[in-house]
Amino acid sequence: MNTPWHAKYFAAELLRRSAANDIDKLSMSLFDASVDLNPHQIEAALFACRSPLSKGVLLADEVGLGKTIEAGLVLCQCWAERRRRLIVICPAALRKQWSLELEEKFNLPSVILEAKSFREALRGGSDNPFLTHDIVITSMNFATRQKELLKLVAWDLAVIDEAHKLRNAYRPGNRMGQGIRWALEDRRKLLLTATPLQNSLLELYGLSTLIDDHIFGDLASFREQYTGSDADLDALKRRLAGFAKRTLRSQVLEYIRYTERRAITRPFRPSDREQELYEAISGFLQRPGTYAIPDRQRTLTVLIVRKLLSSSTPAVAGTLETIRKRLEALRAGLPEPEHLLEELVEGDELGDDFLDEEEEIEKLEIPPSPPFIKGGDEESLPLRKGDSGGFDFDRNQLDAEIA
Repeated sequence: MNTPWHAKYFAAELLRRSAANDIDKLSMSLFDASVDLNPHQIEAALFACRSPLSKGVLLADEVGLGKTIEAGLVLCQCWAERRRRLIVICPAALRKQWSLELEEKFNLPSVILEAKSFREALRGGSDNPFLTHDIVITSMNFATRQKELLKLVAWDLAVIDEAHKLRNAYRPGNRMGQGIRWALEDRRKLLLTATPLQNSLLELYGLSTLIDDHIFGDLASFREQYTGSDADLDALKRRLAGFAKRTLRSQVLEYIRYTERRAITRPFRPSDREQELYEAISGFLQRPGTYAIPDRQRTLTVLIVRKLLSSSTPAVAGTLETIRKRLEALRAGLPEPEHLLEELVEGDELGDDFLDEEEEIEKLEIPPSPPFIKGGDEESLPLRKGDSGGFDFDRNQLDAEIA
């Protein structure tokens, strides 16, 4: 016969509510995991679970030490404890890899949320596609664009992979970093990066603000204490120890044997038709005054098309078809398609990864010469950037570009 005491006992066994530094804390995760674990990975997962009151931690193991496995253990433990509002935010090219890792190694269900699946969920009657019974996997760019809906979900844990891409989140002008930081400001976060520090200690400060604005105080305080000739680096290390854990390859040689890698290069010579295609598209992209590519997104779009061209002919063919549809809409006087870049690269990981770097690339953008609108035999004023300005498009030029 079960009593209330027995019910609590069995509930505790099912949830495995053990001490944070006890291996039993991860017992349910280890039970279902189909992966060979290393000691440093278990230690990192326990570190991430250590303090339920903190707003998050940073796992910064060197490349190849299994940060994904460490995050998977934490996600699996959250799942076992019935805390299942979970999200993974990563570069677009890593979304499928995350989904496969969670399914094959941890038997965790996941759903990749991007433009197409998001629209399908809305058409299916969902008010907020982020509210799902599975672990949500989405790109940094998409999370930024949907930050209002992202903020409405009471996430139990948000994993941010390649977190160094958000190292400038403390800067007001950093749209992506500011957006994700705002959407997840009250949620527990697990940051993953092999390079928490690249050029400046301020990048470390930026990562800390993603977790908690109050770890180091304001920017002026951080500069005063930890930068300059009289910086107290020992104090900085002690402060980092509370929320950051890093394992080096040299520390795990005892039980990990690394395979020596040797790069082998293969020469490649395009065929005559491939070379002809490359030259034709290069000439198209360099054409001044074209209507095909919006000035505001010109540099980024050109980079995407060039990268797709190096991927495969079918990939760039789909992109050119999207550009053609945009030109036909302009000729018919219809509104320009929204989110042109997302449509250009939808379904192609190679190009979609550029969207996560959109801010950095746009800083390098040099506007091309403005196109002129021809009327009869005389040239009128130039078309304003990104706007028809009340002028008519040159029908002959549009027809030529569509053809």
